[in-house]
Amino acid sequence: MASHSPTRTLRRKRPASTGSGTRTTRTTPRTTRTTARIGVTLALASAASVSLFGETGHAAPELTPDQVKAKVAALYEQAEQATEDYNGAKEQADTASSAVSALQDELARKTDQLNATRDALGTIAAAQYRTGGVDPLLQLALSSTPDTYLARASYLDQAGGRQSQALARLAAQQQDIAVTRAQAAGKLAALRDAQAAVADHKRTVNAKLAAAQALLAQLTAAQRAAVAASDGPAPASGTPASATRDTARVPLAPVTAPSSRAARAVAFAYRAIGLPYVWGATGPGSYDCSGLTQAAWRAAGVSLPRTTYTQINAGTRVSRSQLQPGDLVFFYSGVSHVGLYVGGGQMIHAPHPGSTVRIAPISEMPFAGAVRPG
Repeated sequence: MASHSPTRTLRRKRPASTGSGTRTTRTTPRTTRTTARIGVTLALASAASVSLFGETGHAAPELTPDQVKAKVAALYEQAEQATEDYNGAKEQADTASSAVSALQDELARKTDQLNATRDALGTIAAAQYRTGGVDPLLQLALSSTPDTYLARASYLDQAGGRQSQALARLAAQQQDIAVTRAQAAGKLAALRDAQAAVADHKRTVNAKLAAAQALLAQLTAAQRAAVAASDGPAPASGTPASATRDTARVPLAPVTAPSSRAARAVAFAYRAIGLPYVWGATGPGSYDCSGLTQAAWRAAGVSLPRTTYTQINAGTRVSRSQLQPGDLVFFYSGVSHVGLYVGGGQMIHAPHPGSTVRIAPISEMPFAGAVRPG
């Protein structure tokens, strides 16, 4: 064991024999590793800075007016799709609300009838209680003279029959009320679902329109005017409402409609020129696209459904080459926009928020189909 001691001593003293140099040798790897870690950390931080702040560090490329116009048009199309979804959901909500109200009224009437039957049975029960619960025929036999027994027995038989009828009526009324309550609960659930859909579509519309307005705000006033002008002729801002509608009227060529109803629908749409587009509106002071066509044909005595998706099935399909004044013309693959054809390749329609009802060529949007109401 002693022979190994010098070796261990030598190993322990070996670092000391080098003095400060040995300490430098021991600390250099640690320093090197620390320096490496710092370098890696700085490199990662630099990369993170580029990743996280690269977009803010460099200005986003400025969109040209044409690019803004294209993006705004896409947002308006998406907003109009959401608007038609909103219109459909609102129609369902209105229908469900009316059904709930009607069922609640019906339930109130049936409950009153049920209470009246219960009151009648209560009167019978009270009378039986006052007699002490003794069989009525036995009471009659004990308390009546032979001359009146038969007449009173017949009366009791009739009273017993009325009681049986009242009990049967009560059971039927209870069952009927249970059915009506179940129907009302179902309609109420449908109403809540429709109201939730209305709120969801409303949020979507507002978000799309806000995004469009943010894009338009990047343009100068002259550029925004140029974008607005692409929808068709529009009056200058600040013009009184009456003058706005007069200015917006573009003389139409004589319209030869296929029927008197179609002629009335066209005339109504023409009178609406200059009124503002408001999504979800059905008149009389503002319209969205399907609200305008619905109102125009309602003025002609024809009831159209509320949305573009349903209006396209409310009539006879016609090809583009067969269009006649009064026909409904639909656009985009999702059938999200509609106008009223007035002849000469022109329509009257409500384009989008910020615009007014106006005349425009049907070629300005992707044609999806047409129907002839009436």
